[in-house]
Amino acid sequence: MLNLDITQSNLGIDKLLAVTTNPRHRYILMNYSRHRYLEFSGRYDEVLADDMMVDTPVYNLHALGFNATITGKDQVRNLYRYWADTNQCIFYGENEQVAVADNFVASTVMAHQQVWGGSILSSKALGLLPKGLSQELLLKLLSFHGLKAEPDCMYLYSNFEETIWPYDDRCRLMREDVMEPDPSAAKITKLDPADVLTTAQAATLLAPLIKPLPNFDEYVLGKSIATV
Repeated sequence: MLNLDITQSNLGIDKLLAVTTNPRHRYILMNYSRHRYLEFSGRYDEVLADDMMVDTPVYNLHALGFNATITGKDQVRNLYRYWADTNQCIFYGENEQVAVADNFVASTVMAHQQVWGGSILSSKALGLLPKGLSQELLLKLLSFHGLKAEPDCMYLYSNFEETIWPYDDRCRLMREDVMEPDPSAAKITKLDPADVLTTAQAATLLAPLIKPLPNFDEYVLGKSIATV
């Protein structure tokens, strides 16, 4: 049985929020937490909202089997939509440590992502990204563990990950820089069907944990909201 709980994936963020008093830092952490839970739930249009992200975000993904740079909301939406439609937006985080500054969040985490066998085998799926999903890496990992990619199966890709997410002056995400320091340490396991979490199931589990962002001007700048 898979001993991972998606509702605990932001535990490191919650711990830091509990001891953080700086309004700007708190707002960035709330954005960070909301982004991840929305992403895991397949609610990608809310991730891309104007109060969450700049107009032209850049994702540098060199982790979880990817080697890609994604630019702009349309490309980010395509990636998130594909993951949501194929139950690959399911991420688990273990032993995460989080740090926050005026314009970025940094973290280290043991990261796990569900990977659909069909995406490993499909050249069409690989074409979603400018540099493509690292099909060769995933196939080698499967072979190393005595497995093969099966189109009807789900797998769990796991490795240690370091990330930096820069934010603009209004605490909107500008970029994701995601890296695996040691790709050779990655592991992949075939999931029992009972351990596969669907996007819909994740959305139900995470809905109570997804909080709206407060008004930036009031929360961070201390400006009163005008009432009519």
